[in-house]
Amino acid sequence: MSKRNTQSAKTAARERLRAERERQAKRDKVRRQVVVAASVVGVLAAAGGIGYAVVQMNKPGYWEGLKDAKVVAPANTTGDKGTTVVIGKDTAKKTLKVYEDPRCPVCSQFEQSVGTTVKKDIDDGKFKIQFIGATFIDNHDNGVGSKNALSALGAALNVSPEAFLEYKRALYSAKFHPDENTDAFKDDSYLIKAADTVPALKNNTKFQDAVKKGTYDAWAMAMSKTFDDAAKDGVRGTPSFVMDGKKLTVGTQGGPPMSPEDFDKVVDAALKG
Repeated sequence: MSKRNTQSAKTAARERLRAERERQAKRDKVRRQVVVAASVVGVLAAAGGIGYAVVQMNKPGYWEGLKDAKVVAPANTTGDKGTTVVIGKDTAKKTLKVYEDPRCPVCSQFEQSVGTTVKKDIDDGKFKIQFIGATFIDNHDNGVGSKNALSALGAALNVSPEAFLEYKRALYSAKFHPDENTDAFKDDSYLIKAADTVPALKNNTKFQDAVKKGTYDAWAMAMSKTFDDAAKDGVRGTPSFVMDGKKLTVGTQGGPPMSPEDFDKVVDAALKG
């Protein structure tokens, strides 16, 4: 073999080795770029996920988002956003403010015990009532039943004041009123089932549509705010009763009147005063 062939072979070998090293270097560079790119994407994805989670955590819930929404007020209401609900004969000289939360167990007891007396007094023109609805019990378990039921009461009020009173009585009845720790009123179907015991609401598609569509959801939130602003009446819970700016209570603990006899006693005294 000549020196020339030997030298040429060595040169060719070195060239192949150099070319292979360049290709390997390029592959290593590409691999590093892919790793870096993947890392960047991962970081961005994580950041995006965290950002999304933060946005979701700070996004107001459906009901909270209704605080500033346009209010559709039911019929038979007056005042700002339709939150003044007064029921009774125009000839009645005084008005009894009634503060209630749909999920309130004591309100249920009151309705079952004294509700018939209240209805008779309204029908007789003894006094009018002004209903103020609350939803604070929902805060205890992050529920929505008080708000949902209050909205449904708005749908009943839109039918008539009588339907409203009968429906309120049905919701507070032993048959339909749930335990305070059970948020049964969150379900529209449950509210409609209770409404079917009220003649004016049974199979009433307009009422049912309003419940299902949440027509009066924003109104319920506006009404709830009315209760929250009721500190001027000294009201801190439900049920509470106020006439002429004075809270009507019984006993040394200042509790609400929970029997027809106690109710008549405090109301009669307030009417005379």
